[in-house]
Amino acid sequence: MSPRLRSALSTVLIALACLLAPCGTLAAWAAYGVADGGRYVATMAPLADDPDVRDAVAATVGDGVMGEVAAGPLSGTVRLFVRDAARSFTRTEAFREGWDAANRTVHAAVLRALRDERPGSRAVTVDLAPVTARVKQRLTDDNVPFARRIPVRHTAVTVLPAHEVDRLRKGYHVLDVAAFWLPLAAVVFAVAGIAFAACRRRAVTAAGIGTALGGALLALAVVVGRRLTLAELPRAVDDPAAGAVYDALTETLRTAAWLLVGLGLTVALASWLTGRYGPRLRRRRAAPGQAAVDPAPPPPPRPTRTRL
Repeated sequence: MSPRLRSALSTVLIALACLLAPCGTLAAWAAYGVADGGRYVATMAPLADDPDVRDAVAATVGDGVMGEVAAGPLSGTVRLFVRDAARSFTRTEAFREGWDAANRTVHAAVLRALRDERPGSRAVTVDLAPVTARVKQRLTDDNVPFARRIPVRHTAVTVLPAHEVDRLRKGYHVLDVAAFWLPLAAVVFAVAGIAFAACRRRAVTAAGIGTALGGALLALAVVVGRRLTLAELPRAVDDPAAGAVYDALTETLRTAAWLLVGLGLTVALASWLTGRYGPRLRRRRAAPGQAAVDPAPPPPPRPTRTRL
């Protein structure tokens, strides 16, 4: 194979590897991070202490309680009191337990729908009555005002509408398969591209730079995805709280993106330094040995006699 053909083939393989690296990272994050129930609940747990999330929950709980309380002309005063009580509730251990239980219930329902192979798509609904009952009992035991008036109803809360379930199911199956094969293909293509290269050092440098660029693009995609996600939310959804949830979910993905950037730059820099200073170091190391075995200088030439 000619050097030109080897270089072209190496370029194509390395380019494919650099494209598949961020895609494989995204697929692995979705399949092994977000889809794992324990990791999801552990990721969401710190949000129970986030001020924006607590304010959003307090507003929702306060409005729900006010819907059950007939305050008459004192509705304004009662509303402020209920809001303060709801904010105090979000600082209790009962709220943290209810937050974890609600996230675990919702995540299990969504994952069950995505893995369901039966034909036909139905809306994903969850019944949060058991969670509400636990929270109500805990608040009642703590003598929180209006705790006994919190309604506990078996109402199906829609998490995903039916038209979204089928589309997300197909995407989930694709990500589930790609999470294993895309990273493996990226490594195989990178190794093959370096092996076919006419100059392997330059191929390693190019692979490192490409990997760093792929990680930077993935980090940029996370930022752009945040803006698009918040822009498409209904007005009733609290943007700061939704942003906090998005940031918590994508924290691992952002970390993985910057790890790709760091790994790629490290490989590229090491390869460049090896090519630039490696020959000099080898010459310096070989210089003492060469001096020891240098042959003796040739004898001076004999004087020639001139004939008259």
